[in-house]
Amino acid sequence: MRGVFSVGRVQPPTLFLIYQRNEEIKHFVSKLFYELYATFTHSNGKYKGKYKERFDTLENLDGFKETNQLEQAENAEVTNVKVEEKRQYAPKLFSLSDLQSFANKRFKYSADKTLSIAQKLYEKKVLSYPRSDTNYIGSPEFDYLKSNLSRYLELAGVGISEPQLNENKRYVDGSKVQEHYAIIPTKTLPKLSDVTKDEKNIYLLVLYRTLAIFEKPYIYDETTIDTAINQVLFQSKGKTEKERGWKRLYKQEEKDKDDPLLPEVTVNDSVAFALETKEGKTQPPNYYTEGTLLTVMKHVGRAMDDKDSKDILKETEGIGTEATRASIIETLKKQDYITISKSKIYVTEKGELLCRIIAEDEIANAGMTAQWERYLKKIRSQQGTQEAFLGSIERFVQHLIEKVPQNFQDKKENIADVAGHMEQENVMGTCPKCQNSVVDKGKFYGCSGYKDGCKFTLPKRWSQKALTKKNVQDLLSKRETSLIKGFKSKKGSNFSAKLTLNDEMKLAFEFPKK
Repeated sequence: MRGVFSVGRVQPPTLFLIYQRNEEIKHFVSKLFYELYATFTHSNGKYKGKYKERFDTLENLDGFKETNQLEQAENAEVTNVKVEEKRQYAPKLFSLSDLQSFANKRFKYSADKTLSIAQKLYEKKVLSYPRSDTNYIGSPEFDYLKSNLSRYLELAGVGISEPQLNENKRYVDGSKVQEHYAIIPTKTLPKLSDVTKDEKNIYLLVLYRTLAIFEKPYIYDETTIDTAINQVLFQSKGKTEKERGWKRLYKQEEKDKDDPLLPEVTVNDSVAFALETKEGKTQPPNYYTEGTLLTVMKHVGRAMDDKDSKDILKETEGIGTEATRASIIETLKKQDYITISKSKIYVTEKGELLCRIIAEDEIANAGMTAQWERYLKKIRSQQGTQEAFLGSIERFVQHLIEKVPQNFQDKKENIADVAGHMEQENVMGTCPKCQNSVVDKGKFYGCSGYKDGCKFTLPKRWSQKALTKKNVQDLLSKRETSLIKGFKSKKGSNFSAKLTLNDEMKLAFEFPKK
């Protein structure tokens, strides 16, 4: 079995999170369930209600209806009507991981791409420092945002009729700002026609998120109606918007779910009804996207049972830092531990093999990296020493050297199955120079006849574009690929082209004819 297996302080626990989610989905068994609904008819209109419990079988649901004589009841009765005003404040300002998650959801950008774009905007002096780990700004930042508000609004092409100009602790709290404040626009405004599409997308995300803190909250009335059929309660909920508030800024981007308009009813009203049964299926958890993985990495402690690890991870803000999480994900891609398809993250067989080996070891546990992170903070505050930290790392590495080979032996049969598949998948095609196999070498593709003098290789990335296995196979079999989108020039602009192998067996671009 060829290949290098890279591990470190943060790669294994991150990979193991993805592996566990993939395993949950793989072994998930969907089950049917049944829900009971009623459509009520009042003189002011119809409305739907739902019984709160689910039923495992249709027989159980039918038995419930029979026991409570629901189908024999002549009418239903309104037992409670509650109208509650609710306020939803604008989302918090962006930290880096929040911006990366949002950009992944909105534009399918990778975490690394979002950071790269934000960095360019920072270098152009139109965005604040991007590697921020907080959602808050201090009073000085709020003051300059306030004084430039009219300029920001003009750039965004929106208006705020009654700007909220007093500091709100949800957004402005100097005690929660350490090295860097949240990502916000600077006093320098860009000319949107002069920036790239990607830069415009990220800048506007930050601009609108910042403008939203000056808007009123979104205010609505939530109406809840309880209707009883022979004392079995069915609940109905509806929402009536009163003040659009900050959501006005997102009229083209944010779409609210339609909420039913409920008719006006009063307690003790008698209503006609019709019962309805709906069948549903339990669903597996979703595959991680880069956006959801970033959130899980940041808040991984919430899902841990061990209180000490939970507390440490809360204190250290999870796996990695705002500045490193994107590079952790990129490293997992480059090591061929994960692959991404239609935004979903999958573990490769190589990644699965590593996870099986380390499954029961502390290196796969997010709590271990959190303990190291906590001690690094102690060193920064002069409460710990470098010597003690390096000593603990040395002991841990020694422990791994002793334990991992044993893990390998204990799981030899399972690992051999996965390794066999990996060997087959590693062969990409035939070397055009010497006719030996071209195999996956980890960081590049190379000829298996290198010991006999063949130096043929192909890269995994070209002009900042990752090459797919299909691209490589096409180069080996046909000397050219189909049209590939997303290459990047030295000036940073995107372009499309075919890749070809020339007579010297070097890669070259072939551009589409105009």
